[in-house]
Amino acid sequence: MRERFSNTELTALRNDLLQGGLADSREAAELVQVFLMGRGYGVSPEAARDAVGRVEIAGCALPVLQKELENLALVMWGASTQAVTLRI
Repeated sequence: MRERFSNTELTALRNDLLQGGLADSREAAELVQVFLMGRGYGVSPEAARDAVGRVEIAGCALPVLQKELENLALVMWGASTQAVTLRI
């Protein structure tokens, strides 16, 4: 499977999170939401906060950040596909 986010994008988000975003989980979740929305994905505040919590526990490691974002993007892609299917 092709990665949805480049290393450059992930590193920039990680730097933003480390420069104060992780100090406040709500702010960090908003950063993740804005990151994903800017790439065409939506995410609930709760899902973003859960993902940020797991990223924080892992010390904001890039592989964990990538996995969490990929999982959120996959869930949102699946939800949008299901919504389109239901409209037909």
